[in-house]
Amino acid sequence: MSASTSASASASASDYAVRAEGLDKRYGEKRALDGFDLAVRKGTVHGLLGPNGAGKTTAVRILSTLVRLDGGSARVAGLDVASQPREVRARIGLTGQYAALDEVLTGRQNLEMFGRLFHLGGRRARRRATELLEQFDLADAAGKGVGQYSGGMRRRLDLAASMILTPAVLFLDEPTTGLDPRGRGEVWESVRALVSGGTTVLLTTQYLEEADKLASHITVIDQGRAIADDTPDGLKNRVGGDRIEVVVTERADIARAVKVVARVSDGEPESHETELRVHAPVTDRVAALTEVARTLQDEGVRVEDIGLRRPSLDDVFMRLTGHRTAADTDTDTDTDTDTDADADTKGVAA
Repeated sequence: MSASTSASASASASDYAVRAEGLDKRYGEKRALDGFDLAVRKGTVHGLLGPNGAGKTTAVRILSTLVRLDGGSARVAGLDVASQPREVRARIGLTGQYAALDEVLTGRQNLEMFGRLFHLGGRRARRRATELLEQFDLADAAGKGVGQYSGGMRRRLDLAASMILTPAVLFLDEPTTGLDPRGRGEVWESVRALVSGGTTVLLTTQYLEEADKLASHITVIDQGRAIADDTPDGLKNRVGGDRIEVVVTERADIARAVKVVARVSDGEPESHETELRVHAPVTDRVAALTEVARTLQDEGVRVEDIGLRRPSLDDVFMRLTGHRTAADTDTDTDTDTDTDADADTKGVAA
């Protein structure tokens, strides 16, 4: 039983907006999901982290009924994704990696168009568009063509479009890919507002800072399986506690810095010659920092930087998967199976 399944056993099914057990999906010889488990509590942001090709996007496609599962089971908003796809779609929203907007139309016209596509009727579509423009702080830009919007504004409008029917569960697949820090911050604020209003969010991302800031719980997926499931702090604690870190000015001083750090560390110090960096775990953080700083000064070791830090999600990711994320590269290689996925989608379409 995986970590996520174990966690779900301690709570009733009604506490979860998304539950998946043993999901399997193959594309020819490629196994995109291999017994994947997931449990997402209602009213939270749940992060789904994994390297390229880990299966993140495939999992989202199955849970949002775009792709059939080959094995296992999944329920979203209390509904079975395999036997009740129409009902599931009425309860969810999905925002992909790229904004699905008409750049010629204005922001208001885009939202009204989506409202009509969801059969709201003209009057209700206009009213809902006004509500969403206010909610996502886009009212002042409502009359501008989307082609004039910044990246962050487009993503917020895309989020607004996915909220036309106020979904119980919103799937966000790499929502801030390509955005600058300001744009990401704008999207993060919008996501927090959605959750405060009762929406559950499943977020896939390769930006570890994004998961750390938004998610109350994180599942790490690799090779189609959930390999860890915990809170951000719980995952960090797996790597260890505080670490002291010293960056020296000269490469010749690395060995001396290692000896100094070893006096206060709880384990063997690690050194990185290319970064001129030495670090090691410590227990008494303040005393260790004070002693190392004083000793290095007494011995004449020139220091570029010295400090204490806690493990980051990047450290966790590296420890669990053996490599770092590829936030600046293309998205999951399981998206290379789009042709197969689209063929599946035709069979599922309402």
